[in-house]
Amino acid sequence: MSLTLVIANKAYSSWSFRPFILMRHFGVPFAEIVIPLGEETTHAEILRYSPAGKCPVLRDGALSVWDSLAIIEYLAERFPDLPIWPAVAAARATARSLAAEMHSGFAALRADLPMNMCREVKQRRPSPEASADIERIEAAWAAARQAFGGNGGFLFGDFSAADAMFAPVVNRLHVYDVPVSAATRAYMDRMMALPAYSDWQNGAAAERWRIGKYEDL
Repeated sequence: MSLTLVIANKAYSSWSFRPFILMRHFGVPFAEIVIPLGEETTHAEILRYSPAGKCPVLRDGALSVWDSLAIIEYLAERFPDLPIWPAVAAARATARSLAAEMHSGFAALRADLPMNMCREVKQRRPSPEASADIERIEAAWAAARQAFGGNGGFLFGDFSAADAMFAPVVNRLHVYDVPVSAATRAYMDRMMALPAYSDWQNGAAAERWRIGKYEDL
């Protein structure tokens, strides 16, 4: 087995963060290639690995799998013994629904509060549209934990692909100091305490690349 995960800057690339935290958490071995955003060579470098011209990309030998959710689904098939998705059918269906909602939605939150792993924690008031996204996310997290969380600390009890998909939101809510419920804050703290989360955070801190449009927010 020879897996390589091609990612963009750890400071900013929310899409890359998702498969990374999942693979690290479940102990899936992989090599890592980082392509910095905003460089003259960025697009050409990404095209070497991805026909879509976007990161992340998972290389498995000659096979390329692109898009964070597609990578997660591929890993679930590639490693069926790992609990990447919940085992119970109803929980698994709900987890996939939430992952898909995150994948395709919450545009206002993404635009208004972009992920920045290196940002000083400082409050920034979300727009009304982003606030509506945050309200929906908090409600979705609470419903998942109530229905399927049991005694575990994550959305469906143990850490799963659904948590990986929302990992960038945890950063957003934290660094922009968004007011959230006590239950949401507790979930965020559990996510941020994961060694896989810390691995990504430390990698971001070690990067030399910074992009002004994200740093000025």
